[in-house]
Amino acid sequence: MYQFILNGEKVSFEEDIKLIEYLREYKNLTSVKNGCSEGACGACMVLIDGKPVRSCITKISRIEGKKVITVEGLTEFEKEVYTWAFSKAGAVQCGFCTPGMIISTKALLDKTLNPSEEQIKTAIRGNICRCTGYVKIIKAIEMAAKIFREGKLPEDEKHKGKIGENIRRTDARDKILGIGKYVDDMKVEGMIYGSALRSKYPRALIKSIDISKALKHPEVEKIVTAKDVPGNRVIGHIIKDWPAIIDVGEETRYVGDAVALVAAKSKKGLKEILDLIEVEYKELEPLSSPEMALKEGAPKIHKKGNILDVEKVNRGSVEEAIANSKYVVTNHYSTPFTEHAFLEPESALAMSDGEILTIYTGSQGIYDEQREISELLGLPKEKVRAISKYVGGGFGGKEDMSVQHHAALLAWITKKPVKVTLSRKESIKVHPKRHAMEMTVTTACDEKGKLTAFKADIISDTGAYASLGGPVLQRACTHAAGPYRCPNVSIKGTAVYTNNPPAGAFRGFGVTESVFASECNLNLLAEKLNISPWEIRFRNAVEPGDVLPNGQFADEGTAIKETIIAVKDAYENSKYAGIACCMKNSGLGVGVPDVGRCNLGIKDGKVHIKSSAACMGQGVATTLTQITCETTNLPLDKIVADPPDTFLTPDSGTSTASRQTLFAGEATRRAALKLKNRLNTKTLGQCEGEEFCGEFEGVTDPINSKKKNPVSHVAYGYATQVVILNEKGKVERVVAAHDVGKAINSTNLEGQIEGGVVMGLGYAFTEGYPLKKSVPTAKFGTLGLFRSTDIPEIKPIIVEKNTSELAYGAKGIGEITTIPTAPAAQGAYFKFDRKFRKKLPLEDTSYRKKK
Repeated sequence: MYQFILNGEKVSFEEDIKLIEYLREYKNLTSVKNGCSEGACGACMVLIDGKPVRSCITKISRIEGKKVITVEGLTEFEKEVYTWAFSKAGAVQCGFCTPGMIISTKALLDKTLNPSEEQIKTAIRGNICRCTGYVKIIKAIEMAAKIFREGKLPEDEKHKGKIGENIRRTDARDKILGIGKYVDDMKVEGMIYGSALRSKYPRALIKSIDISKALKHPEVEKIVTAKDVPGNRVIGHIIKDWPAIIDVGEETRYVGDAVALVAAKSKKGLKEILDLIEVEYKELEPLSSPEMALKEGAPKIHKKGNILDVEKVNRGSVEEAIANSKYVVTNHYSTPFTEHAFLEPESALAMSDGEILTIYTGSQGIYDEQREISELLGLPKEKVRAISKYVGGGFGGKEDMSVQHHAALLAWITKKPVKVTLSRKESIKVHPKRHAMEMTVTTACDEKGKLTAFKADIISDTGAYASLGGPVLQRACTHAAGPYRCPNVSIKGTAVYTNNPPAGAFRGFGVTESVFASECNLNLLAEKLNISPWEIRFRNAVEPGDVLPNGQFADEGTAIKETIIAVKDAYENSKYAGIACCMKNSGLGVGVPDVGRCNLGIKDGKVHIKSSAACMGQGVATTLTQITCETTNLPLDKIVADPPDTFLTPDSGTSTASRQTLFAGEATRRAALKLKNRLNTKTLGQCEGEEFCGEFEGVTDPINSKKKNPVSHVAYGYATQVVILNEKGKVERVVAAHDVGKAINSTNLEGQIEGGVVMGLGYAFTEGYPLKKSVPTAKFGTLGLFRSTDIPEIKPIIVEKNTSELAYGAKGIGEITTIPTAPAAQGAYFKFDRKFRKKLPLEDTSYRKKK
């Protein structure tokens, strides 16, 4: 029997289990989050006798007689202080790391109420945040310290909720105090646990599966193999090439492939049952690179071959232009796979009443889940209900099925509630990553530095399955030449299947890779011209009315030159500075159907915002709230944002392509205009039960449209970033100027920029996803993620120019923030030591010494 004090109460427990298991499973203290189970992320942080400790690696036997405090055990005043400071500062995005941050903060502030910035950074070094870039968290801790010193909360500002006001996020309090539920925080009566048995090898023939021993386990509920799937076993986000379960006689394509599913009465029993399943494999040599997969006679990973997609962008006469150019630069660049490292591992809870299958998820698009699950189960879509809980980060990594379809299948077959949650080790293996790319790029200009031609050949490692590999490749190609006037463009991209984990959507969506190459080339052209990297970008940047490299006219809201001007002083007044520009679409574009939807329903005297737009931390619910307040002139306390639910909220598409601020935002504005019109003749109370529907469709032209000047995308954001090194080669400062169209909430915008910059610095210097013959070797703690003590000063500059009525001129910013950072870092290092690096992460730097 082990005894200790938990939040002021004496408790005891007989079994020596991990503290996190006791807190979550037996005491239902869901502020303690299970992010990694290996002591690396800090999401599970608790105080033990005043010291912050990771509960995922602490056994109960080690805390005998000690005092344990979780966020639930804070005093009411402490809860109010942390809620006020963290929400006011904008320190909460996805929220999964936040309670752990609060615990580390309390440990610091219990010692000193006058902490320095370095003390704060050190105090939260054990807590990883993938969303915020830590800047707003540090500010929040400073604000909390001030309140504790003064002993009282500041008076609340009176916000009307209008556009331009920095209102607090609608979900901030729930996330700060651990009240809000992520899927793995949920429990329902009769719930059982599910998991997949994964392939032992990246490529192997399954000769047989023997479940006889596993079926004898007393806690087994059901073992499901490929033959038990009632609908279409092969599903996929766009292309149907990904089996939910691999069948006997088929080959596995990567180590994340499921060969059987198990439902069990307990988590402990689940693991034991999985270990009892016997699979006979014939191990085969994996195709671990596009080079191997493209060799003549290489085994076919899929029946159609090893090429997923080929994309081409052609405009003008490239070869002729290159031949007639004064200066030409050609280089080959390599960028790696990277892991999203969102803090919340994937989790889904499904249940069936025999008629309707209901699934709770934390994904980027509930309607995609409804569609793919209905196909798998052989049900009409109306029989599948998907409901989103809080999403603990996404960055593109939660667009594909990971656990949702398995939970649904097990629940449908067992007729019991089934929860499936990936361990961090599984998550790192299973979900799609950022594409690794090999790129050969040629950039040419005339004697005055005017760009004349751009040519690129891009090979993308799309891994075992299509995922979003086709659209990612397409975006890498359409954006590679950058936001510049360049009349002659020839780009070819090839996405190649391998036996590596799939690659799919990741913040920047292919542009992060191709722009690294094209922006680095510009620096060499500038050298040949004897002008600065700033100057060559400014001379060639598009202005309204100019033609983009894809042929589209730059609209009146185009502000790339304004972003370049905004960083000029920072660039020119720094010894070791690098600069990079980019553009990024808002919306799917290129002729793909793209619709945003939002309904405003009046219930109990309040306006309920109903949209399926998923919030992964970017704050879309807050954005839609402010658009509603702006349009209707209703007070903030009359607006409620409902969670995405396929039975209650209309399909607004996936949260991807930086689209929801514009698409769901414009749909909300249109619905709100209808409500505003009704309020001219009725009170809000008299509108009880009414619903006002808004819809916005972005109409665009297909890629390689025959039109001279096609509309490839509804809108583009533009950005220029400068990375500045100190004398030791460490990043001292980043200045990030972003054309956002119109700032709905500048605090939220800054948080997106800061988080994106830090992610971009990781991509530039430290992050990797190493594979050994297609098998991932990294743990969460070895992915190379930036921690609080690694971050430099970050100065966001918000440029507003767009006068479009669509969503009041706002353009998406989620993806673009990460794109220019790595090439700007490369340029800074080129100035620092004159070594021109062509591979990420950058080698032989203060972050990665030469091996």
